[in-house]
Amino acid sequence: MNNKQAYVTKQANSLYDKVVGYRQHLHKHPELSYQEHNTMLFISEQLTKIGIPHETEVAETGIVAIIRGNQHAPEQPCIGLRADIDALPILEKNNVPYASINKGVMHACGHDVHTSVLLGAAEILFNMKDELEHPVKLIFQPGEEKNPGGASLMIAAGCLQNPKVKEMYALHVFPDLPVGQVGTKAGLYMASCDEIYIDIIGKSGHGATPHETIDSILVGAEIITSLQQIVSRKCDPKIPCVLNFGHFEGLGTTNVVPEKVHIKGTFRTMNEEWRAKALEQIVKQAELIAEAHGAQAKVEISKGYPFLENDVDLTQNFVKKANDWLGKENVHDLPIRLTAEDFSFYAQEIPTCFFRIGVRNEANGIIHGVHNARFDIDHEALKTGMQMMVMACL
Repeated sequence: MNNKQAYVTKQANSLYDKVVGYRQHLHKHPELSYQEHNTMLFISEQLTKIGIPHETEVAETGIVAIIRGNQHAPEQPCIGLRADIDALPILEKNNVPYASINKGVMHACGHDVHTSVLLGAAEILFNMKDELEHPVKLIFQPGEEKNPGGASLMIAAGCLQNPKVKEMYALHVFPDLPVGQVGTKAGLYMASCDEIYIDIIGKSGHGATPHETIDSILVGAEIITSLQQIVSRKCDPKIPCVLNFGHFEGLGTTNVVPEKVHIKGTFRTMNEEWRAKALEQIVKQAELIAEAHGAQAKVEISKGYPFLENDVDLTQNFVKKANDWLGKENVHDLPIRLTAEDFSFYAQEIPTCFFRIGVRNEANGIIHGVHNARFDIDHEALKTGMQMMVMACL
């Protein structure tokens, strides 16, 4: 262990109780995407206490801060560290003192952890700012959980400029890995994500006289079944791709054919050319099937995040440092996954590395996945997160 590593480890241990306090406060007071006003004020208050200059209300509820030593010129390119700050519309089922007091809103994806880790890492970096080769920009970003993605709004607001961000890192909690371990993947890692909304308008009537109706249920079922062929027969098998429909609503009854059906789904892939072609085909095919039955299909595509591709050199360098820091047995090469992350917007602009920290502790019952009403973490993961974020800047 070199001197800097020893110093950072000591600092992370020293700040542990404070950062646990951050996490418990944020977990108790979650706010939905683009509504994170109190969260922004809390983050600003902590940055002010540390002494880090920052700007609030970036893209309305975001924060951008800069850590600059005496050796850094004002225009010198910097390293970016990002944390997302929004919560999910989930009713928490944990029986802990820091459970959400905002009914129906919960930090079930760990953004409270990401924010707390970055605040802790910020204090460590601020304490060693005169030893840093590059300035560090801290980006606390709203709205990761909801289109169009807070990252796109932060970029539009200029967060990657003045000074220019030359490379960028972000972490995410990972309940699949035990606490103390990390993982990432160089190159293609996560999928693009688009939302599909289809309204089928038929003709309602009595179930005993189907010839007098235009059965929106039947039309919707045929559309869902047919659209699966776009993936199975139109997509190059080498391109990861999934089309899933999770909502089908037709409010008829045993003897009533409803006039309308509402369908909601998601389309995810890792190729922008195929993404555009498939979305066009989904719209066209749904409309034609409905027309063939005398119905009408109104298709709306909510364009989401692009695929996430970690910069190979940056990620390999991160892994090398993490191996030295944590030991190779605690650093994992993760498989690609078709979940989505709006950090991908930053990856479209500059070299990035998105990595994951283990939060699992089976002995303590910390086993639930993200977006689960019982999600929680082993707080020891905060130490690992702080160390890895600081390490990325050294």
